[in-house]
Amino acid sequence: MTKLNKILSLTFIVALAFSCSQSPNTNFTLKGRIKGLKKGMVYLQKDGDSSIVNLDSVAISGQSEFSLHTDLEEPEILYLKLFKNDKDEHYIPFFADQGVTEISTTLKNFNYDSKIKGSEQQNLLNEYTSVVSKYNSKNLDLIEASFIAQKANDSVTADSLNRASDKLIKRKYAYTIQYALNHKDNEIAPYLALYETRNVNPVFIDSIYKSLSPEVKTSLYGKKLAETIAARKEAN
Repeated sequence: MTKLNKILSLTFIVALAFSCSQSPNTNFTLKGRIKGLKKGMVYLQKDGDSSIVNLDSVAISGQSEFSLHTDLEEPEILYLKLFKNDKDEHYIPFFADQGVTEISTTLKNFNYDSKIKGSEQQNLLNEYTSVVSKYNSKNLDLIEASFIAQKANDSVTADSLNRASDKLIKRKYAYTIQYALNHKDNEIAPYLALYETRNVNPVFIDSIYKSLSPEVKTSLYGKKLAETIAARKEAN
């Protein structure tokens, strides 16, 4: 084989590999940037029936920016996972829809430094989590203060702090329920009802489901919420 033929063959192989990674059937792209990452593997994943499913992956070697692709039938939670050969889980959940989502974060604080820009569902999730994180932070302060009071045998203060914590949790649930009701035309509503309303009175969950638009009721999380409600009623 001549030198020219070798070059042409190599060019064809590279082009073929690139075309395979950029499948024409994909309608979703994740553009990522991990500051400080020099080497590792990143994965685009979703929840399967019994395990996590890998949708796409790319090896990082020197570059901090990358793209991952898949085909989405409807909005759903996906995960950006980083594998860097340690025992910890490094993943960022986000609400994906057709189009482009951008995630930037750091290697040092992969899970916590993430900034996500993308779907309408993700924008609503960003808004929701920005408020709920304040409730969670305040509750951690109350729990810590209660623990200190218990160690000091100050039961009066500990009981008062525990009651304050209970009230705060109820306020967080009330906010979640109202947020879902306010966005009944978006997939964020059944998602929050499914995963952010533990120990909430089932009456409120039923109210969220009944308020959903017909389109959202037939969405992935709308159907899962219907199944959850049906299973609960059957068990009772």
